Amino acid sequence: MNFEFSEEQTMIKDSVARFVRDQYDIDTRRKIINSDEGISREYWNTFAELGWLSVPFAEEYGGFGGSVEDIAAVMEELGKGIVVEPYMSTVVIFGGLLAASNNSALKEAVIPTIIDGSCLGSFAFLERQSRYEIADVVTSAVACDGGYRLNGEKTVVLHGGTADKFIVSARTGGEQFDASGVSLFMVDAKSDGVAVKSYQTMDGQRAATVTFSDVVVAADQLLNGLGEGLALVDQVMPQILVALSAEALGIMATLNAITVDYSKTRQQFGTPIGSFQVLQHRMVDTFIACEQAKSMLYRGLCQANEYAANPDAGNTELLKTVHALKATIAKSGKQIGEEAIQLHGGIGMTDELNIGHFVKRLMTINVSFGNGDFHQKKFNQLSYGA
Repeated sequence: MNFEFSEEQTMIKDSVARFVRDQYDIDTRRKIINSDEGISREYWNTFAELGWLSVPFAEEYGGFGGSVEDIAAVMEELGKGIVVEPYMSTVVIFGGLLAASNNSALKEAVIPTIIDGSCLGSFAFLERQSRYEIADVVTSAVACDGGYRLNGEKTVVLHGGTADKFIVSARTGGEQFDASGVSLFMVDAKSDGVAVKSYQTMDGQRAATVTFSDVVVAADQLLNGLGEGLALVDQVMPQILVALSAEALGIMATLNAITVDYSKTRQQFGTPIGSFQVLQHRMVDTFIACEQAKSMLYRGLCQANEYAANPDAGNTELLKTVHALKATIAKSGKQIGEEAIQLHGGIGMTDELNIGHFVKRLMTINVSFGNGDFHQKKFNQLSYGA
């Protein structure tokens, strides 16, 4: 398999890499995550000015017209700086669902505001009982005059505290675990009956518990047909998993680079610890783990391109690959994170060193949209019917 980023994609990667290198060191990140909102509005506006927020959106909305490859290029570099601004939640997930929907009026109204940085969004889908099963939905949407009345609670809503709008999954038919009967609604965060409780997560980012109490949503805020919400989620899920994996790849590559550099300066018995053969073997193992993850990511990008060129062939192979990719990222991330901490010794456990912050983000990515075991099971089901 031969995969290379195009000249335009390389330019995007270089642009993000320069920003992370010159403006987003670990001390800057600490100040941002300890601020009231947990993000930098100034940097978000910079993202808009540099065109990063426009990457996946069609040109008719003022976007770059990019593909999943372009998203991966951005996410890998953002991962190298463990950037906490809501690119994943707003552009990739919220924006991805909106862009893939068939509500043209809603797309024309909202996508340009995502691109110019004035609208932050989030996908409210997890519930206390649902764990990784997105179809497990008890939040209800009951028809009323001119629209629907939403009631329920969503948990771990990424950057929910700063979101201007939510895409909310709610049951409009069927039973609690049925894939059919779940609909997606666009809900303004300032609507009557919406209550948001924000908190900081383990990796320094923000999430929220969002409660909907008799929230009235107009019928024209429905993203797809009634009861067709999960079909839309399934359509966008490969892009979401690839983007998360690209971010994880950036983190793993950075951890390996930091650890190798440390091994050249940290001395024991009068010699750099990098000269010890047993530690060299361990660093080679982490390098191989990172390369395996990169190969799986590139396979996913190639198959995404094949599916985009021939959607009538079905997306079974793409789904198998992204499930295998997420499982590989979980395994490699655990290995690389643990080795980075151990090879740094006691200092690797401290918050003062950046190692722990990278590892915590890797751990969070592992449990986002399903952990390694969950995706291994999904892969087995698609491959063997097991």
